[in-house]
Amino acid sequence: MESPDTFGYVLAVFRPECLWSIFVGVFGGTVIGALPGLTATMGVALLIPLTFGMDPILGLNMLIGIFIGGIYGGCISSILVKTPGTPASAATVLDGYPLAQKGQAMKALGMATLASGIGGLFSCVVLAFMAPMLASVALKFGPAEYFSLAAFGLAIIASLSSDILKGILVGCFGMLLSTIGSDPIGGVLRFTFGATGFADGVAFIPALIGLFAISEVMVQIERIFEKNEVAIKLSGSIPNLKEMASCWKTLLRGSIIGTFVGIVPGTGSGTASWISYSEAKRNSKHPERFGTGELEGVAATESANNAVCGGALVPLLALGIPGDSVTAVLVGGLMIQGLAPGPMLFAERPDVIIGIFTGSFVANIFMIIIGLAGVGMFAQVLKIPKRTLIMAIVMFCVLGSYAINMNVTDLYTMLVFGVVGYFLQKYNFSLAAVCIALILGPMAEENLRLAYIANRGDLTVFLTRPISALFVFLTVFSLCWPIYREWKTGKKIPQ
Repeated sequence: MESPDTFGYVLAVFRPECLWSIFVGVFGGTVIGALPGLTATMGVALLIPLTFGMDPILGLNMLIGIFIGGIYGGCISSILVKTPGTPASAATVLDGYPLAQKGQAMKALGMATLASGIGGLFSCVVLAFMAPMLASVALKFGPAEYFSLAAFGLAIIASLSSDILKGILVGCFGMLLSTIGSDPIGGVLRFTFGATGFADGVAFIPALIGLFAISEVMVQIERIFEKNEVAIKLSGSIPNLKEMASCWKTLLRGSIIGTFVGIVPGTGSGTASWISYSEAKRNSKHPERFGTGELEGVAATESANNAVCGGALVPLLALGIPGDSVTAVLVGGLMIQGLAPGPMLFAERPDVIIGIFTGSFVANIFMIIIGLAGVGMFAQVLKIPKRTLIMAIVMFCVLGSYAINMNVTDLYTMLVFGVVGYFLQKYNFSLAAVCIALILGPMAEENLRLAYIANRGDLTVFLTRPISALFVFLTVFSLCWPIYREWKTGKKIPQ
């Protein structure tokens, strides 16, 4: 990338229309995150169709803005009504709500906003430095390396699920769905049952909307008569410089934990916030204060869960493997623009890569400004009746699924995946695992067969090439370690 071009690509993000799209994304994401039950994943999945026909930099940065705003917005309901807006903000309830009960709601929200901004900006720096380095290594990959990498990504999903057997089952289910459509080598149609709409495989965007939006609508319908009122009045002031300075170690630690947890595929913001909270409590001089309204507890969770945003983009952009459920959905945004995540994107579309890096910085700055200026307004969003929200969401789901290809089959796909997603949630299966398996399944199958053909059936190629062998080892370790840990824990239980 030439430096004049790089400077031009950076300036492109500061066009009024691009800044506006990022602002709208962050604002909309914050509203979505503030509403209990509506997650950043759902928001991105719902609004991907709106980016169809947009300039790639505008469309992708709007989706990333929704991602960043959605993760942040969850803290508003966590602090004000003791109900996490998103799973990422579950740990924020522990100290955020007690602070609000003490009349320090603005202090808790102010710390959450500033900590979110610090964590997000830190992860953007890591993203800008680490992703290009990983991509340059990945340019040396062949079919063997790509298959091993895909297998590792699938194994990580399984091993990090609440139940490893459920993780393996749902991963295999996602891979089975990914085989629908044309054979990647021979072009023969498979498992389409005569439906022409499945010739190119399962439509990814309608499947995402079904999994993450329609399934959530079904869950929310069960709770439609619950009232959602703001229980705490906004009072107090935002943290002063002395209070921020007293939390600098916690903010830095949370930012580092969140960034590197985000880089590990299949983890996510919820994991990062709990790890950061535990570490902050363990390193505190007054651990007994945690859970009673400790400002440091809010700083720990919010810096970590927002740092995941930039971290999760690293494996997505550099390797083509989503870091969490939201980045798995973001693959749909790239696909709509005709872009494939991975190392070739750095070589072929540096304008998009630099636009994403720069847009992520801008989105985090907007998040701080919007958060500090509009907390009172976002608190009012919690009063919107659930019935109104559900009707609006269903309307967007139907329009978004149909508008991309103007194909009725896509509506059926959305509905089927919505029902499947609903039952997966009810029985505690990971929706993200299905989504990521749909992405990695074709990659694993095609590269396995290409490596097999290129090496005349010699499967030892996966062990003789160093990078491939490393990923094979990590795959086996990722699957075996949780089983060993559960066995060892079981052995220690008194008989």
